[in-house]
Formats: sequence, C-alpha cells, structure tokens
Amino acid sequence: MKENLILDKSKAFALRIIKLYNYLKKEKREFVISKQIARSGMSIGANAKEASLAQSKPSFIAKMNISLAECGETEYWLELLYESGYIEKEAFDSLNRDNKELLKMLTSIIKSARESLKKSKK
Repeated sequence: MKENLILDKSKAFALRIIKLYNYLKKEKREFVISKQIARSGMSIGANAKEASLAQSKPSFIAKMNISLAECGETEYWLELLYESGYIEKEAFDSLNRDNKELLKMLTSIIKSARESLKKSKK
C-alpha cells in the first residue's frame, strides 16, 4: 500500500489524543474538555481519510478543509488544557508541535489541490 504521510501522521496523532483522553479521564477526572479534544483530535485523520477517497477535487478540498478546521479546534483545547493546569508544558509542547505540523501539511495540501483545480478549469 502506498504511503500517505498525512494519513500516517494524523493517525499517529489520533492515537496520542486517545492516550491523552484516557489520562485526563482516569488521572485528572476531567470529562468535558477531554471529550472535546478527543473528538477534534481524532477527526483530523478521519476527514483526511475521507478526503483520500473523495470522488472529485472539490470534495477532496472540502474534506481537507474540515481536517484543517479540526486542527485549529484541537489547538484551542490543548491551550485550555495547558493553561488550566490539566497537562504539563512538556506534554503541551509535544502535542501542539505535532498538531501544528498537521496544520502546515494540510494547508499545503489544500493550496496545491486548489491550484491544480484552477489549472484543470483553464
């Protein structure tokens, strides 16, 4: 099977988010933000996977844009978890770095796909 870097990295990130979710529930007894970050953090990869199976370039771009929005939301929840003291700086920095990497990758993918779509319409 051909390697797809965004799918691999977003899945690895989702697995980290699952561990964070379990930690927050069991160790910190935090049930609100943990559900939010689990939903948004795992949705990044789920939407990227859907995009990889899209029937058209506009559909691909739309799904990748949803992934990008989920990265933004995940960043917000990470900031709240750190600033409220639920996670330490080291954990925040590591997760936030991975999230920002996904954000940059998705931005680049969307930009390239839009440019390709414009060229194909000419």
